[in-house]
Amino acid sequence: MKVDTNLYVSIGVKLTVALIGLLIMTRLLGKKEISQLTAFDFVSSLMLSELVGNTIYDKEIHLSHLLFALIIWTLLALGLEKFIALFPRLSRYAAGTPDLIIREGVIDFKAMKRNNLDFAQLGMLLRENNVFSLREVAYALFETNGSISVLLQKDSGEINGNARDRQVNVSLPAYIIENGSINEDTLKRLGRDRMWVEQLLQISGISHPENVLFAEWSNSSGLYYQLKEAIKA
Repeated sequence: MKVDTNLYVSIGVKLTVALIGLLIMTRLLGKKEISQLTAFDFVSSLMLSELVGNTIYDKEIHLSHLLFALIIWTLLALGLEKFIALFPRLSRYAAGTPDLIIREGVIDFKAMKRNNLDFAQLGMLLRENNVFSLREVAYALFETNGSISVLLQKDSGEINGNARDRQVNVSLPAYIIENGSINEDTLKRLGRDRMWVEQLLQISGISHPENVLFAEWSNSSGLYYQLKEAIKA
């Protein structure tokens, strides 16, 4: 079996050039962390991976072709960013814009639907910010990279106090109603039923669960909810 030495050398040279080219391109575009990448940056990185991957093992594509493709793509990406810097309004089309999911403690359900975000995902994003109850949140901004930025209520310090200094009956809040629908799985986990939820709502002067955008229950803090009418207000 004859080994094609030239092919191995070609692959090695292309890999080295691709690595150096990608490092230079990353420096030119000013990218920092993967978590900071926008949707446009993510698509660009996928395009680059396809570009490099398809040229390395193809004998008919020479090193000059790879260099040309990397240079053109770098110029296009860099040119687009400079162009957007001159016309900031275009950034929303290329990179998107952050969206307020919670404003003044009120959830914007339309904003959640625009971003294909459900309550389970919202809860996970909040927990990543060490926020375990929606009552703590004053503003929540859904970023273009899929993360969430949270501004807590002024009295959140009382909620997040040092547990060693005081004895508090703390429990993890659970969503029992989401967009007017009672969460049966959560009720099973809590050992409760629909009648218990309806009684809680009646105590709060709410006749039907359908009128509730969301509701969470905590053994330590009780019921916390938001009506759908709050969205129109």
